Amino acid sequence: MNEDLSALQRLLDQRYSCRGFLEKPVPQATIEEIVKTSQKVPSWCNSQPWQLAICSPEKTKVLADALTEAAMGGMQSPDVSFPKRYQGVYKERRSICGWQLYDAVGVTNGDRAASGWQMQENFRFFGAPHLGRITSLVELGAYGMLACGAFITGFMVVAHALGVASIAHAAQAGHASLVRSSLDVPEACRLFR
Repeated sequence: MNEDLSALQRLLDQRYSCRGFLEKPVPQATIEEIVKTSQKVPSWCNSQPWQLAICSPEKTKVLADALTEAAMGGMQSPDVSFPKRYQGVYKERRSICGWQLYDAVGVTNGDRAASGWQMQENFRFFGAPHLGRITSLVELGAYGMLACGAFITGFMVVAHALGVASIAHAAQAGHASLVRSSLDVPEACRLFR
């Protein structure tokens, strides 16, 4: 088998969505290497329409506290609509993934208090020391969003290759106005993650 393909398959097989981070900040040089490498993903007309900001541990904690409190009141309006529903195989995959997570953290079927606590972990970013904010200009439409998805995938694979865990995390996007004001996201940009 081709050596490059083997390396890529190994990275994709090993990568996972982390839901329990260490409190150890990622060194700046490592963050820069992840960004430098992941920004090479393909994009429409090589526009590279993503804007990335990575929060310091202090800013991440402040936002986590604000989001955790805001989440008690339910979701607000995201910049990009969440799926209306999951059906068929998509619903099945989502359910399997959810129960694997609950099993891993000891949440049993019907335990609303434990499942509620686990849901709140989304807004605490599972203890991650850093938060990456991804935006794209509204005027770039679906092509901007698609390129952001490619960038997020590249970012997460490169991070894993460098020993940094990550998760593609959309819960914060459900509180777009709070995130927008906390992180100075311009109105001309859509907030994805």
